[in-house]
Amino acid sequence: MRYFSILAALGATFLAMAPVQADEAGFSAWLVQYRQGAVQRGLSAEWIDKALADAVYTPRVVELDRAQPDDSGRRNVFASYLDRQLTPQRIADGRARASAHSSALKRISAETGVPGAIIVAIWGMETSYGRITGGFDLPSSLATLAYDGRRAELFTRELDALVRMVGEGRADRSQLRGSWAGAFGQPQFLPSSYLGYAKDGDGDGRADIWNSVPDTFASIANYLREHGWQRDIPWGFRAVVPRNFDRVSIGNPEKPESCIRPMQAHSRWRTAGEWRADGFIPMNALWPADDVPMTLVEPDGPDTGAYLTTASYRAIMEYNCSNFYALSVALLADAVQSVLRN
Repeated sequence: MRYFSILAALGATFLAMAPVQADEAGFSAWLVQYRQGAVQRGLSAEWIDKALADAVYTPRVVELDRAQPDDSGRRNVFASYLDRQLTPQRIADGRARASAHSSALKRISAETGVPGAIIVAIWGMETSYGRITGGFDLPSSLATLAYDGRRAELFTRELDALVRMVGEGRADRSQLRGSWAGAFGQPQFLPSSYLGYAKDGDGDGRADIWNSVPDTFASIANYLREHGWQRDIPWGFRAVVPRNFDRVSIGNPEKPESCIRPMQAHSRWRTAGEWRADGFIPMNALWPADDVPMTLVEPDGPDTGAYLTTASYRAIMEYNCSNFYALSVALLADAVQSVLRN
């Protein structure tokens, strides 16, 4: 019986390994095709070979990608998410980091119009203030995701950008480690975002988002500014909704074309003056000017917590297309901003 048990175990192991071995063979063939296509797209063959040296198929990356939240109908609750994200330790760390780097934050905020507290909050949410940046090999991860095909266009584009980063000398092959989905550095940029928005914040001529805190701040601020953050327009605030308010009247007739599910939680735009006239009350915040457009966001539905948000809030959503994420960043920023006021 033990003999047959061993055979059965070996058979099961072989069957489990067979798909991986097949994928590894297919991956090797795909890399050849990718190289040909990338050269046609204008990338140097030398760059490709240098960037993809030792890239391997990584089954764990595919597993993580396919485990992402879907439209299964499972209800996520913002209050529970916020409890996990906005911890006393994260707030305390954010205040300490904001205080320690206040000069750089104030300078970059003055240059870009993005508040220092928002910069720190994204830094904290993305990598716990630079402590957790990911240990996956980026060329392997991006190539695996491009080969897998679920989002082939996106990850092929990001792999091209990674090749360009290496080829242009912006990153060494040894630096290319990050999340399983291809984000890296203290702000967790994808390669295309690095090429488009990374900035030198310390004056040494390089945009080093791996090691330089000022470069990290400048890059986050530049990304938000280029994606719609409006100088002197805060993100918004939590609000008290008047009793028996007619939510049907504020439905958004325009259907979102991107970031669809999160944007469906937004009302149509109305001015701050219109919201105020209807009896909305800000909680621990002041109204912006009456002509500032704002939308109502109730992440868990009516009567479960409401927020009036501006175009600057939408810039945070461009960083990560999620109301849960954007509100967590905004509320973390509110919690740390006091140390930057003087």
